[in-house]
Parts: sequence; structure tokens; C-alpha cells
Amino acid sequence: MRDKSGQATTLWNLADLERKQGNLQASLKHIETAIQIIEQLRGTYTDKDLKTQYFATVQGYYKFYILLLMELDRKNPGKNYAELALNASERSRARVLVELLKESNAKIRKGANPQLLEQESNLLQQISARETLRQNLEQSNKNDDLITKNSIQRLTQEIVNLRGQYKEVETKIRTTSPAYAQISNPDPDKDILKLPQIQQQLDKDTVLLQYSIGAERSYLWVVTPNSLNTYTLPGQAKIGNAAKKFRDLSAQSSAGDLVGKYSQELSQIILPPEVAKQLPGKRLAIVADGALQIIPFAALHDPNSQQKGAYQPLIINHEIVNLPSVTALATQRTELAKRPTAPKTLAVLADPVFQANDERLTGKPATIAPELDLSRQIEKAVLEKAARSLNKRNGIARLPYTKEEAEALLKLVNNTQTQQAIGFDATYEWATNPELKQYRFLHFATHGFADPIEPKQSGIVLSLLDKQGKPTTHGYLRLGDIFNLDFGADLIVLSACQTGLGKEIQGEGLMGLTRGLMYAGTPRAAVSLWDVNDGATSKLMQKFYKQILEQNKAPAAALRSAQLEMLQSGDYTANPYYWAAFTLQGEWR
Repeated sequence: MRDKSGQATTLWNLADLERKQGNLQASLKHIETAIQIIEQLRGTYTDKDLKTQYFATVQGYYKFYILLLMELDRKNPGKNYAELALNASERSRARVLVELLKESNAKIRKGANPQLLEQESNLLQQISARETLRQNLEQSNKNDDLITKNSIQRLTQEIVNLRGQYKEVETKIRTTSPAYAQISNPDPDKDILKLPQIQQQLDKDTVLLQYSIGAERSYLWVVTPNSLNTYTLPGQAKIGNAAKKFRDLSAQSSAGDLVGKYSQELSQIILPPEVAKQLPGKRLAIVADGALQIIPFAALHDPNSQQKGAYQPLIINHEIVNLPSVTALATQRTELAKRPTAPKTLAVLADPVFQANDERLTGKPATIAPELDLSRQIEKAVLEKAARSLNKRNGIARLPYTKEEAEALLKLVNNTQTQQAIGFDATYEWATNPELKQYRFLHFATHGFADPIEPKQSGIVLSLLDKQGKPTTHGYLRLGDIFNLDFGADLIVLSACQTGLGKEIQGEGLMGLTRGLMYAGTPRAAVSLWDVNDGATSKLMQKFYKQILEQNKAPAAALRSAQLEMLQSGDYTANPYYWAAFTLQGEWR
């Protein structure tokens, strides 16, 4: 393997040398051979994490390949080099996700050895228990004590060992399943979509905007069912800086007119005039890259605005959906095409109990206070570690509007078609109950957090205390848990903070909760990009579900309508902070 890897590196260096000397065809031959070797090496990994890590390290090959193809296109227009560049871009994206979706829909776990599944469950519990204890020690007043430091070090090593065992069991579950053999050797030449197949996934009302952000320069492919146009954009630094300014200001309630200023600045960079001409009347399906993965495209300035100098968000004239890749969308469509519609309508989880001083615990015996205090320190430490990495300072205060939100949504549906878990009932057991597969819409209204260091630790917060004030066994539904679920939902909404974020992995995009939800069986999810406002989110969600349940709109159209109502109302003005955090990921039909 090492010799093959070295061979690929040599070929890339030769390709780079030939390009600098102007020998583009010779360069192309070298880099294509190098990528063939990379694909062979990638196929030798059975561990998904290792495969992901390896593919991230070789993204430079694909970026170089795209750059070279686009240079050839510029010098040889009409020779299909732009099409090959789009194909290369698609080939470099979300490959592990596509394989996971195929595994999920092949029901790998249903054919797995029950002993392996039990081992997996036990290992997850052991990891969770040790992480909670370690985080409690890290937060304690004695964290500088030698004994405490040694305990932390010991727990850290135990966690590393247990995670290693967990990965081994995960691999065994996949590779020993009867269904695995049918999908274990994916062929990128067959399984990854090329331009004609990409166009087949679109409709006359939808235009695909697929971005590739590179160091020297970036590219945008604008695709319709019968056309392909390609545009050269600035490099990573310029796009990244503009995207960060826009995103950061959109996430602030007091940003004022600066949002419009930086929205227009970024729009001019990534939606130049020649692109803008193709957008009127179209739904925008966006495959983003780099810093563009966490911006609210709904709040991006519409380059076709007729009001010169005035800020006009894209959402006014366009539905917007985000995709990890078109191949991932096509895979979901194929695998879920024959799945029957869930028989019931709506299941809602909201307003969990987080703290010992919650008013719903008023009147409990004072004798349980010490136990509560200790449990809260432990549980709080778990969340605060993730919160610190995201610069959260609000802790885990109650979200009172989520109860109002849940009750309003439940009134839209006959109570024979609903299930609810509010307050103390918002538990891990409820969230993982197989009965949830019976519902078309799953709605989780609570705190969420994304862990950019350990993506599988990302999750949503459930009730941390029971009615007696005792700590619950599992207070969090984490990404690792979601991967073990089997939903039948058409839509899952995570009405919480930052649920659309995650760890950015080159070649895979954001490793976060959306990926787990897709694996668990939903073709689309509504997730957020920042710490949302509790009251505004409650109003947005009520408008969103009314559009779906009363107007029978598809979720993408319903979200646009709800955001427009918020934007045009007098309650929250035009500030994107209040209405643009939520994005629809996945299927728009």
C-alpha cells in the first residue's frame, strides 16, 4: 500500500511539473493515473472512519484534476473538459455518505449477528459512562491534583481503547452481514453520477449550483436538465473571508444594516452577473464547499434585485435546498422509492427538563438536593465541553417556547395521528422507540450541539432529570445513537441550535447530525446554522407546519413560505438572525 501511495504522489508531482511547463495533456495523463491508484487504495479500507480520513488526505489530487480540466476547457472550448471537471467534483464528494446510505437501505444490521449488536451496545454505554466521569473530573476543583490528573489520563486511555473495540465491532457487523457482499466493492465509474445522470435528477424548475473552492481559484457549475455552464471564481481566501463575515453577522440579532452590506459583497463573488441571469423563477439546489457550507443562502442577496443598493434576500424569489452531493440525493431516491408512507402523521419532543431548579420540580423533598447537585455537575460538564467549542455561553436553560411550539403543532393534527413527549417525557427511551417509524414527521424542539472535534458526540439534549429529580440514564441523543435508528419519516426537524453544523472533513463535507438522520432513513431534514432565538423559532415552526399540513406544500416550499412570512412581518424585521438559520437538507420533491 505504501508503494502505491508513493507512486500516486510521484505521478501528482509529475503532473504539476508538466502543467507548469505548459504540457497540459501530459499532466492530465499523470493525474488521472494517480487518481486511479487513489481509488484502488480507498477500496482497501473497510473501516469507514479510516476511509474518510484517507480520502480527506487526497482531496488535493481531485482539486488539481479539476483545476487542470478547467484550464484545458479554457484553451479548448467545446471539448467536454468542463463536463469532466463537474464529474470529478461529484466523484470527490460525500463518498462515504453514499456508501453508508446504500448500507442503511440494504438493512445491514438486520442480518447482523445478535452477539455483535449486543457488544456494540455495551461498548457505547461504557464509552459514554467514562466520558461523563472524565468530563466531571476535568470540571472539578481538584483538576490540578495529581490523583485527579492520573484518573483523567487513565480514563482517556480507556476511552481510546473502547473506541478502538467499538470500531472493530462496527466493521464486523457490516462485513459479516449477508447484505454487505452486494455493496462492499463500490465502483465509482458506475456508482457516482456523471453529467447526464445529474441532469436526470433535476426538473425544469430547479437549477443546480455546485461549488468547488480551490486555493488558486474556485469554480461553479450551473446545471439544468439540458445545460451546463461553468464559471471561474476567486480562490479560497477571498471567498472564505466574505463568507465568514456574512455568516457571523447573520447569526447576530443586532447586526443591523451590516448584514445587507456583507450579503451583497458575498453575492457578487459567488453569484456573478452571468450566473444571475440563469436563476429567475428557479429553485436553487446547492452543493456547497468549504466556508459556503455554513452560510444561510436564503439570506444571501439576490443579484437580480431590481432595487439598486437595497438588500433583498434570495428567499424572496427562490426555494433553496442544500445537498451533500447529487449522488447522495439520487441514492436516497433509489433506495427509498419503494418504501411505504408512514401511517401516522406527527411525533413531537419538546421542552425537556435540564436543571434541578426547574419549576416543574418545585416541592420535591429537600433530601434529594445533594444528589441533584452532583448529577447536574456531571451532566452539565458533558454539554459544556461541546458548548465551549462552539462559543456558547447560554448553558442549558429551559426553552419555554418549545412547549408552546409543540402544543401548536399538535393542534394541527388529529390526536389519533400524533405522539408527544413534553417535559419529563422527553427521554432517550422515547427518542429511540421503534414506534417512531410510524410517523411521517418527527419534530425535536430542544437544545442541540455540534462537536467539531468528535462529530459522533454531537447531539440533542433530552430530559436530564426524571419526575423524582433523579438524573436520567441517558440525557443525550448523540450522532452515534442516531446511526443505530431506523426512521420512516419523510421529514425530521431539529428545532434546536446549530444542528446543521459539524466537523468539516475534506471530501465528505460537514460530519454532523444531518448525515445521521439521512442514514436513519429520512430523505430530508430541517436543521439550523446558529443559536436560534427561542421565541422566533416557535413562530417560524408553526408557520412551517401549517404550510405542510394545511396547505399540503412540500417541505422546501413550506420553509420558504414560513421564512417569507417572518421576513415580511413587523415582528422580526428583515434580520436574518430570526428567520434564516434553518435550512432544508436533501430532497425537495
